[in-house]
Amino acid sequence: MHDLLTFMQKLDWSPLFISLKTGVVATILCFFLGTWLAGCVYRARPTVKAVLDGILTLPMVLPPTVAGFFLLLFFSLRRPFGKYLYQVHGIKVVQTWLGCILAATIIALPLMYRNARAAFELVDENLVYAARTMGMSETAIFFRVLLPTAKPGILSGVILTFARALGEYGATSMLAGNIPGKTGTISQRIAMVIQDGNYAVAGFWTAVIILIAFVIIVIMNLTAGRARRE
Repeated sequence: MHDLLTFMQKLDWSPLFISLKTGVVATILCFFLGTWLAGCVYRARPTVKAVLDGILTLPMVLPPTVAGFFLLLFFSLRRPFGKYLYQVHGIKVVQTWLGCILAATIIALPLMYRNARAAFELVDENLVYAARTMGMSETAIFFRVLLPTAKPGILSGVILTFARALGEYGATSMLAGNIPGKTGTISQRIAMVIQDGNYAVAGFWTAVIILIAFVIIVIMNLTAGRARRE
């Protein structure tokens, strides 16, 4: 017991805090952006819908390192846009916490978008037609008909998005790097200590991420079940 307490006291807890902060901010961004994009694609013509759906789903099927490579090319200080952001607005993305947020958002966004879109498509179209007959605008229909009816799917998307953003590694490591106390997330910490042969710390953080994932799944099931009953 004494050895365990000593181990816990010496442990650097910054990866947990960085991962949680990144996951929360990325999930908020994905919720608003993913839900809005799902609504736009839901109302689009079939051809446009197929193209937009392919673009928005692409980060989910590509290796995260590929997405990280393109993000690095785009926001690098050696590239025009990255140089412009830094020199004109003082915004630096590479090797910063902002890079962690951006990478996690790009990788997790398809989950939020796909869940929201699937939830919208399960809504009874008669409800939408009835709302239009009553003279409601498309914006009012989106907020007062689609969103409340699609609530279970959207909540599931939010929870899955948080889980994905929390465990993101590939794109984050390429864009934000692995700076202890600044951009070092749990996933990056596990990879780093494994290289050093520190299996005790790697095992601890692995157990932490498994526990968080399990809690997220339980919350998702309970929330979705409650939403369906309501």
